[in-house]
Amino acid sequence: MAHPHIPAGHRPLALVYRGPASLPGCPEAVAELLASGSWNLDVRFTGPDEALPLSADSLSRALLYAQPGGGTLSSAYRILRRQHRAIRGFVRNGGRYLGFCLGGYLAGSTPGFGLLPGDTDQYISSPGATIHDEGNTLVQVTWRGRTRTVFFQDGPIFSLDENADARVLAMYDNLTPAALVTRFGRGRVAVTGPHPEATDNWYTDHGLPVHHTRDLGLDLVEAVMQE
Repeated sequence: MAHPHIPAGHRPLALVYRGPASLPGCPEAVAELLASGSWNLDVRFTGPDEALPLSADSLSRALLYAQPGGGTLSSAYRILRRQHRAIRGFVRNGGRYLGFCLGGYLAGSTPGFGLLPGDTDQYISSPGATIHDEGNTLVQVTWRGRTRTVFFQDGPIFSLDENADARVLAMYDNLTPAALVTRFGRGRVAVTGPHPEATDNWYTDHGLPVHHTRDLGLDLVEAVMQE
């Protein structure tokens, strides 16, 4: 896969945010997912306490930037808003943005990086939602036509503009988009409300039956990695 910022013969760099706008375990699960695929990615963490700071310079060397799950949207955006322009410029110029739960919210615009042809909202407050609190639980989605159960913690729905150029990969039971891929400038954006990257301990730590959904996570990454 050619990319203007990656020298020939080098493994593509994938940056995963780790810092105060994420929660322990979330960046590591995303990094493990990215490293387990067939894309031969050089997966590194980026953030205020990492060797690679989150900056336009770091992003200029990367093919993909992943924003994992975390706390609340308002507090996370306060932390990350200084990188708003750098992240938008990275994707507009051909980079890939991958957002999980909070990372999906941050792809929206109220507040967020404004990478979607639409915006986000809470699934739990949407009409017909089957979950009504912010706790760690399971959600049922239809992912590419198949019913799957995925780890969930107050993830977003994606409200698309009319005639938006986006491919919905998964739907919640109330027929709102749960995961999708779209373009932004010359780049691509893939986002999910549920957590297909969740490892077994995420389930067992909260007394939930384990569901193996890494194949869905890999499908999401594959969707954003396509040309």
